[in-house]
Amino acid sequence: MPRITLPDASHRDFDHPVTVGEVAAAIGAGLAKAALAGRVDGALVDTGFLIERDATLAIVTGRDADGLEVIRHSCAHLLAQAVKALFPEAQVTIGPVIEDGFYYDFAYHRPFTPEDLDAIEEKMRELAQADLRVTRSEMPRDEAVGYFRGLGEEYKAEIIAAIPEDQIISLYSQGDFTDLCRGPHVPSTGKIPAFKLTKVAGAYWRGDSANAMLQRIYGTAWQSKKDLDAYLQRIEEAEKRDHRKLGRRLDLFHVQEEAPGMVFWHPRGWTLYTQIEGYMRQMQRAAGYQEIRTPQLVDFSLWQRSGHADKFGADMFALQIDERAFAIKPMNCPCHVQVYNQGLRSYRDLPLRLAEFGSCHRNEPSGSLHGIMRVRGFTQDDAHIFCTEAQIQGEVARFIDFLHRIYADFGFNEVIYRLSTRPPQRVGSDEVWDRAEQALADALNHQGLDWELLPGEGAFYGPKIEFSLKDCIGRVWQLGTIQVDFSMPERLGAQYVAQDDSRQVPVMLHRAVLGSFERFIGILIEQYEGAFPPWLAPEQAVVLNITDNQAGYVQEVTEALQNKGFRVTNDLRNEKIGFKIREHTLLKTPYLLIVGDREAQARSVAVRTREGADLGTMTLERFVELLDERVSQRSRVMNDN
Repeated sequence: MPRITLPDASHRDFDHPVTVGEVAAAIGAGLAKAALAGRVDGALVDTGFLIERDATLAIVTGRDADGLEVIRHSCAHLLAQAVKALFPEAQVTIGPVIEDGFYYDFAYHRPFTPEDLDAIEEKMRELAQADLRVTRSEMPRDEAVGYFRGLGEEYKAEIIAAIPEDQIISLYSQGDFTDLCRGPHVPSTGKIPAFKLTKVAGAYWRGDSANAMLQRIYGTAWQSKKDLDAYLQRIEEAEKRDHRKLGRRLDLFHVQEEAPGMVFWHPRGWTLYTQIEGYMRQMQRAAGYQEIRTPQLVDFSLWQRSGHADKFGADMFALQIDERAFAIKPMNCPCHVQVYNQGLRSYRDLPLRLAEFGSCHRNEPSGSLHGIMRVRGFTQDDAHIFCTEAQIQGEVARFIDFLHRIYADFGFNEVIYRLSTRPPQRVGSDEVWDRAEQALADALNHQGLDWELLPGEGAFYGPKIEFSLKDCIGRVWQLGTIQVDFSMPERLGAQYVAQDDSRQVPVMLHRAVLGSFERFIGILIEQYEGAFPPWLAPEQAVVLNITDNQAGYVQEVTEALQNKGFRVTNDLRNEKIGFKIREHTLLKTPYLLIVGDREAQARSVAVRTREGADLGTMTLERFVELLDERVSQRSRVMNDN
């Protein structure tokens, strides 16, 4: 006679074992219809799961994050069923849920075409409308291997054969299609309300280039057509803002096969880069950071002592010089401890804030490289704060204020905060972890911030706060972080003389605001669609002449503005003014200064914005005031009056 405890702490008593779906029906017909799965004692299960003893239960619907994942997982199976119905010779492999959707890999003798995708999607709709019941069954491993081999599904049989022999295999069936899966799945195919296939791409079996090339069909699924349409609109908007396309169009950077994962910065892009670097240098100096520079190539023994060789060795570029093993640094922290260790430190020296625009290299998989968002060579706005344990909360609160000012200057005002706490495998005592986690939580609470707890997601050496930004089309980017580290300073011999003359190990706070410059610039490109605010724009203004008669005055205006410290060029080409206006508008230059005979005689300029607004004719002094004002506002004000 199980007693079911619901999320509102109410109870339902039954005189017999009961399924999740039956409990939902006992609560109400509406909930029974909406139920997709359940959480029984915290475990996600099908609505057909039988509860035989007292348990807690939460009914999962499409409004829940869990429900959306179940929909997407089930949609991957719906895709596989449709492919098998249309292309019986195709073999199914794996089909996981990914961010915003799912994919399924297939082995087939020819590439799938766009027309094939349309036909597959139509078949999926037909199967969804048929509302086929989805049922779970179990089978011994060897029997399951034989079953799938009998179907000609060699890839699926290989997957199952790798599972330990004593495990029972769970299968899900819908109509005439059966697939290997742990589940859970929706009760029937009619519970998959809104989906779309998005693209097809190549993928190696098990991610190994030595294996066969498969075809990966991507799709997305949502709880309603409204949500699907909103997502597709976001994707369309993101496509317009793709930093790789805009990087080429605006002549900012390029990447090429001869240097995979490395960025070739063009003059305009490097101007943007150095503007950000200069701004961060100014902000860090004002916040009490001392800038340092550490080597690119460091003896491998340092990475062994710091622990990075054990955890990240596969991601490091290593080489031999004079029979010594070296590594190109993948991160800056061990090198910063070496700077700290030069000389005996006192408690009076703490907190010590060391910052570096550190150039790092990591051997990212080639398939994960993505424009300048995911690269092998990058620069971090990295800093490490060496402090006492008592100073952690104050330094974290100070950093949060610092980070808010910077994000606001770049035009980001919506920040998401997450506190990641101790993982199962960690260094340090529980008492020390308690104090560190409490210090981070207190810092967030002191700022009056809403934050999410991520239990077990901290680093092995200490807890951390992650800061994520939401951009103008709703995408979330994880950027900043501050991490408490009790391990590395001790491993690398860092000490300070405490007030009682004892030798103590400092706490090390790892912190970054932007993350990597490359990724952050990619985010900025997409946030502004290349139309950077004047303080960041590679060119803040361009001076255009109408005829050759104004060439001398155009040069004079250009030099005057450059002498004021503005990034200004001119365009004296023998082209029609309309052509030049259009070209520089496409380059998204904030201000276009047009000079004809009348402006040259009056010692003025006619000012247009890249959006096409006519700000009228003004003196050069007035334009300097306008540009000064816009630059000083950074990204906090985006439009001209």
